[in-house]
Amino acid sequence: MKKFSFLFVATMLLFSIGAEAQEKWSLEFRPGLNFPTGDVGNTDTKIGFGFELTGAYKIMPHFAVYAGWGLNEFKGDDNFLTEELTLKETGYTFGFQIIKPIGTSAFSYLARAGAVYNHIEIENNSGSFAADTGHGFGWQIAAGVDYEFAPNLALRPMLRYRSLSRDITIENTSTELKLNYISFGIGLALDF
Repeated sequence: MKKFSFLFVATMLLFSIGAEAQEKWSLEFRPGLNFPTGDVGNTDTKIGFGFELTGAYKIMPHFAVYAGWGLNEFKGDDNFLTEELTLKETGYTFGFQIIKPIGTSAFSYLARAGAVYNHIEIENNSGSFAADTGHGFGWQIAAGVDYEFAPNLALRPMLRYRSLSRDITIENTSTELKLNYISFGIGLALDF
C-alpha cells in the first residue's frame, strides 16, 4: 500500500508540475491587414496584408517575452518607374508583452512593445526587377484584447504600429525607405 501511495503522490506531483508548465508557453498565428501611413520611397503604397507566427514565454504571471517571424506584403505604384511594384517586409520580431485579466471575465488587456529585424524586398510585377534592403532594426508597439474562448485557446484582436527604415540602392542611387504602418489582425493563440 505504501508503494501505491508513493506512486500516486509522485504521479500527482508530476502532473501538477506539468500543469504549471503548460501555462508558461504560447504559440500564436496572426493574419492581418496593414494600412501604410505614408509612401515608401517613390512608391504610393496601398493597403497590404500579411501574417506572423509568434511564440511567447511567461517570466511572470502577466509578463512574457515573445519572438516570431512574419511576412507583410504591399502593392504600390512607383512614381519614378511608372509601374506597379510589390513590397515584401519579412523578418523577425521580439519584445515584451503584458496580458492582464479584466476582473473575472474571459477577457484580458494585451500590450506589446518590441523590435523588428526585417528587410524590404521590392519587385515589379513582370519579375524583371528586384532589390533588397538587407536586414535592419525597427520597432513596434501593439494593444489589444485576449479572449479565452476555450481552455488554453484565445482570440487576440490587436492594433499594431510598426516602423522600419532601411536604405536601398537601385542603379547606383541610394534611397531611404521608411515603411510605417498600422496593422489590424486577429490572432489565434494556444497556451501550453
